[in-house]
Amino acid sequence: MSDDESYELLGFDNVLLPVGDLAEAVGFYERAGFAVGFRFDEAGIALLKVGGETPGILLRVEEPLGHRTPPWPSPRLWLEVPDARVAARRLADAGIPPLDEVFQEATGWTVEIADPWGNVLGFTDYTKRRELGRLS
Repeated sequence: MSDDESYELLGFDNVLLPVGDLAEAVGFYERAGFAVGFRFDEAGIALLKVGGETPGILLRVEEPLGHRTPPWPSPRLWLEVPDARVAARRLADAGIPPLDEVFQEATGWTVEIADPWGNVLGFTDYTKRRELGRLS
């Protein structure tokens, strides 16, 4: 690479999450409110949509990956929602328990869940600082 070539981060492509079973993972994430953009079972991948953005969450089968609890500390993927407390109730109604109680951040509320393979996702809102959120 020459000195005049740019190395800049342009944005997210996709976030890849390892799972042990594609059908089980798709079912879990559909219960959590995600829409499937595409599913390619032969390759062991499925793309979950995140809002109206082109990048998504790519579930990828990693064999043999069994069920596990999240390792601590674990990377976390947080997604913006209008109200994290509502998200927590809907997740619980779908049989997906939170890792802990809904907690406050400087910008609003957050709830975290883990899928059966230990991937941690958070649902966070900007109810305290609406001007910083997507719904402002």
